[in-house]
Amino acid sequence: MKTIEYFFSPPSPWSYLGHDCLLEMAARHGMTVRPRPFALATEIFPISGGLPLNKRSPQRQAYRLVELKRWSEFRDVPLNIHPRFFPVPDVDPASLMICAVIGKNGDDAGLRLAAAQFRALWVEDRDIADKRTLIEIAQQCGLDGEELWQTREEGRPLYEENTEMARRLQVFGAPWYVYDGEPFWGQDRLDFLERALARQAAGQ
Repeated sequence: MKTIEYFFSPPSPWSYLGHDCLLEMAARHGMTVRPRPFALATEIFPISGGLPLNKRSPQRQAYRLVELKRWSEFRDVPLNIHPRFFPVPDVDPASLMICAVIGKNGDDAGLRLAAAQFRALWVEDRDIADKRTLIEIAQQCGLDGEELWQTREEGRPLYEENTEMARRLQVFGAPWYVYDGEPFWGQDRLDFLERALARQAAGQ
């Protein structure tokens, strides 16, 4: 079965907006999705020219809000464009917990936990840098949140592997999808990804 490599960062609103659409698309085409949380802000931005939101120009920051509202309405996905706990000061704990659960319970569990973290930040106005919040989110996914928090460092090798893969593949943003060697940056490129999936299914 073909696999879509899915690079994302838990605080990314664009990853959140495209998450369910990606999974539905993959299911329609009989594809698997491999979640790859990676260190976008700390490791990739410094080598790709990317900037944290607060360092971008006022024009770019203003237009980002327009696009967030537009895509939220288009995808019919709830989104608070001014969440209380964004920017997230430390992304690693959330990412490590996703990586750890992938190692323990598989990709599907990692995708569920990622979705719950996205919703916590962008819909429920919760702090995904907070230990207790992350434990509660995991519990709500049917996971042992306390154990997952205690063993989150077990996810670091995968986190580092994902980040190194992102460097090698010249990833510079999130979400980023790779299918059959072809890159797609942004949830607004999911239509192009689906065309690639359809071509594969048709044997072209």
